[in-house]
Amino acid sequence: MKRFKQNLDGDHLSTHLDLDTRNALRDPDRKSGLSSMKVMGIFVAGLIVFSVLFSVNVVLRDPPSDAVFETSKARVLEVEHRKDSEDQFSESLEVPKDKLLRGLLADGFDEGSCVSRYQSASYRKELPYRPSSYLISKLRSYEALHKQCGPYTEFYNKTIEQLKSGYHTSSLDCNYVVWISFSGLGNRILTLASAFLYAVLTNRVLLVDPGVDMVDLFCEPFPEVSWFLPMDFPLKNQFDSLDQKSPHCYGKMLKKNSNFTNSDGSVMPSFVYLHLAHDYDDQDKLFFCSQDQTFLQKIPWLIMKTDNYFVPSLFLIPSFEQELNNLFPRKETAFHFLGRYLFHPTNVVWGLITRYYQAYLEKADERIGIQIRVFDTGTGPFQHVFDQILACAVKENLLPEINRQDFIVSPLGTPKSKAVLMTSLSSGYFEKLRNIYWEHPTVTGEVIGIYQPSHEEYQQTEKLMHNRKAWTEMYLLSLTDVLVTSSWSTFGYVAQSLGGLTPWILYKPENRTAPDPPCQRAMSMEPCFHAPPFYDCKAKTGVDTGKLVPHVRHCEDMSWGLKLVDSYEEL
Repeated sequence: MKRFKQNLDGDHLSTHLDLDTRNALRDPDRKSGLSSMKVMGIFVAGLIVFSVLFSVNVVLRDPPSDAVFETSKARVLEVEHRKDSEDQFSESLEVPKDKLLRGLLADGFDEGSCVSRYQSASYRKELPYRPSSYLISKLRSYEALHKQCGPYTEFYNKTIEQLKSGYHTSSLDCNYVVWISFSGLGNRILTLASAFLYAVLTNRVLLVDPGVDMVDLFCEPFPEVSWFLPMDFPLKNQFDSLDQKSPHCYGKMLKKNSNFTNSDGSVMPSFVYLHLAHDYDDQDKLFFCSQDQTFLQKIPWLIMKTDNYFVPSLFLIPSFEQELNNLFPRKETAFHFLGRYLFHPTNVVWGLITRYYQAYLEKADERIGIQIRVFDTGTGPFQHVFDQILACAVKENLLPEINRQDFIVSPLGTPKSKAVLMTSLSSGYFEKLRNIYWEHPTVTGEVIGIYQPSHEEYQQTEKLMHNRKAWTEMYLLSLTDVLVTSSWSTFGYVAQSLGGLTPWILYKPENRTAPDPPCQRAMSMEPCFHAPPFYDCKAKTGVDTGKLVPHVRHCEDMSWGLKLVDSYEEL
């Protein structure tokens, strides 16, 4: 059609000009009477006709190729397609720029076996924190070590034989730290991250006691070889009985001032039990001294039981100091990166998370998390706790005040929506807050939705579905934009650190009275170490370990606890 149209236009133009020329030539009187100017005009017209005919001939003889047109159309379609895709996806979730979290995660897993590993980035805002290249390199090195020394490998089988003998007489290629599943889910997540960091620092392989539900809750974090301790592990039947009175307990061995070697230093115990729970004593706490670490480095198997996030005290061990600085130049990202690397919800838990998020939270303009943990005795809900929660949320402009005078407040345009995710063992706080924002409009005209996934009434540590819901709610809280947490709660610590959130912490109420002020902003997103040692290993005397270095400070919610911070001078 283009070629046909060009022929018509060219023929019409040439015909029109030829007629004019022929008319001039047919009229001899006009021809004889023409002035030189007219002759010149005819000559110029002839040149124009020739130029036009030549151009038309070239165009018709060699038109632009179809490929040029197709390429142009393809570029237009590509731009339109990209625009449509972006517009469509902006209504739901932003496409993650890097599902491997800037190199934090290893590639090569079967995505279907653990969907959350690669989908989780779609549900989070991109954070300004970047894992250090040293941390990434160290994680890849650890994965190689785990593959070499993990369960049922040649080196693992070799060390198991020595473990059964009770002693070891020569150094082995692989050393291990075994984490015993102990305490509530929040504690288990925090302590498992602590044990993993310790394994990385000491070049050990971490093996995880699966307990009753760990396999159901968490995907495998390391490629090819499992991190779960085999069921036929020789010491597994002793886990429940291991305590401070056990003969292999490190603290008890120190109390007895035992020689860990014979006279020639050739024989040492094949394993040592580390009791690092909240009730540990001064001898157990010597674990955090460099000279004790030097000895423990010689033991092939360390069996660890703890309910403490002890990472802050690892930063106070001189022999680990430089390595930790290289791993975490920004100190308060320690658990954030460890948690994002280690803890991926299994498919069944990920289903609970994504279905709830999409149903109640996804479309809101802002998501607010409120985590409630009450340590008072008696049945709730407590009015003073609810008053404190509401006062904190309104005072910090997380939630708007209500309008008690008007029945309807009609803002101009589409009102902003806020989704409030509440977690608590009790449903009472959720019901009270929901009723307030249902019965009264807000002074800002914002629409407030209040949601609570579950209310289990009391903690059920050994119940599988209870822990699935607990893990789901921790993760959902970590997907909010702002967060309010309760003092002393490891549940809240996990949520804030996984989400990279610096929360507002509700002060612990005293005498059943709402504190004033009701809450304060945390110094960092790091969890608190509730039971740290207060001991100077060199001076062999007591010391305030919260004042030794700028990046280890006392916690906001527990004055004797320790946590990692950055830019402390500005706080």
